Amino acid sequence: MSEAVRPGGVPGLALARKPAFWVVFVLLTAGALRIGQIGGRFFGAYPLATVTAVGLFALLAVPFWLFVSELDFLEREPPSLRVVAFAWGGLVATTVSIPGSTALENLIAKLGSPHLAAGWGAALAGPTVEEIAKTLGVVAIVLIARAQVNSVLDGVVYGALVGLGFQIVEDVVFAIGAVALAGQGDQIQPVVTTFLVRGFLAGVWSHTLFGALAGAGIGYLVVNPDRTRRHRITMAGLALFGAWASHVLWNSPLFREGLGNGALALLAVLVFKGLPPLLLILWLVRRAHDREAAYYVAKLATLRDPALITDNELRVLGSGSRRAAARRHAAAQAGHRARATVRRLQRAQARLAVDLSRASTPVPETAAASEVRAHRARLEMLGHPEAVEGVPSWRHTASTVGTAALAIAVVWAALSALGGG
Repeated sequence: MSEAVRPGGVPGLALARKPAFWVVFVLLTAGALRIGQIGGRFFGAYPLATVTAVGLFALLAVPFWLFVSELDFLEREPPSLRVVAFAWGGLVATTVSIPGSTALENLIAKLGSPHLAAGWGAALAGPTVEEIAKTLGVVAIVLIARAQVNSVLDGVVYGALVGLGFQIVEDVVFAIGAVALAGQGDQIQPVVTTFLVRGFLAGVWSHTLFGALAGAGIGYLVVNPDRTRRHRITMAGLALFGAWASHVLWNSPLFREGLGNGALALLAVLVFKGLPPLLLILWLVRRAHDREAAYYVAKLATLRDPALITDNELRVLGSGSRRAAARRHAAAQAGHRARATVRRLQRAQARLAVDLSRASTPVPETAAASEVRAHRARLEMLGHPEAVEGVPSWRHTASTVGTAALAIAVVWAALSALGGG
């Protein structure tokens, strides 16, 4: 997918004048009441398990939220809209999907057979209802704040956050369902097992990923007015179909038989079912990020003012890995204060790039420009005047290898505990 990058506006009180805002507000309120009722029943029956489930999955949401929010570094989405996207997934999409999936699964049993419904009902009904409900959350963002969706990457971020909200609430429901199914009272062991399976092991391949893929299609539909409507709708439809097909594959009984119950079997299921959509969305994110970075870096290049951004910093700012390398280099050369200052400088330069894309004057003296100058002065006082990457050190390489080894060990331990291998 390709996309046009255009400057976006900042949502404000004008949102309240849009009918779509009030429709979304009513739906979120109704969803919150419904989820509140469900949560109240859970807490009344299994208070310890419910508190444990909510706590574990809330903690799981934090790294996902931070990662997704950082995807669009150069033009970060407003926190209020990120919250709306997350809330839509957790409150609206879930409350629609619970009865909708059940009704469709019953229809499959009637039109097909009970055997078909038992094997493929969850694989067909759930994705069909859930992916449409989640994608409508990105559409809602477009309707209430069209100016904030100005690249495919924006669609990815909002779609991923909708999926994350859905995933967290659904996982809590499944966790309490596992407690009820166990029939041993208010126990936390079924909650922990559900957390390991649906959160820790399956989380990265699940609804956040599917939502990001569908959101990319909505982003493409919105930001390419130079393409024909038929082409844009087709691409958005293909993205939604990709999310649906990935979800169907994930829920399907394929690979469930014949691989055994050990850790290797569980790992094979995760890789075969989850890796293809993960690689696809990573490719889309990388391509969208590179195009957006090229647009904003080109805007900064017109300044030709080393006090605002140097030639070396232009090369660094457009790459997430180079930005991180520049922060590590600052820490190694001038300490942690320099690292924090480099991070603030990079954020201010990103905001300046957005200001340039919206301004009619070549060098607007905005708050972002003033912040850049202030952070530059602070870096000079620390003896590290330029936010550039250094030569990779053996410590960084060792840390990367060690972190990867630890992650593999933790995943293998979880797989072994669950699979009995």
